[in-house]
Amino acid sequence: QGRLQESGGGSVQAGGSLRLSCAASGYTGSPYHMAWFRQIAGKEREGVAAIYGADSSTFYAASVQGRFFISQDNSMRTLNLQMNRLKPEDTGIYYCAAGHPNLVLDYRQYTNWGQGTLVTVSS
Repeated sequence: QGRLQESGGGSVQAGGSLRLSCAASGYTGSPYHMAWFRQIAGKEREGVAAIYGADSSTFYAASVQGRFFISQDNSMRTLNLQMNRLKPEDTGIYYCAAGHPNLVLDYRQYTNWGQGTLVTVSS
């Protein structure tokens, strides 16, 4: 069982940018997906972006397509999320996740989670 640790959250005005990072340790074996999710209190966790370690293919929620960019270093030990043109509705706790999902942006299909980092976007 690996460990995930997010960093990089904070507060920003609408239109600004933030970069989140997730340090992964203890993962071995077959390639896996890593993803970013976000959650607002009272709402279901939402898939934001995912990347597949074997070929670096990426997947994005429609709400962030063209504004957010997910990347991973070659060792698959650091996952990043570059968030541009942020909007107030991007506010939430952002979680890093790893697993072998069939649906890459479905939170129920991920087994390992970080503790989350808060992103606040003010208007």
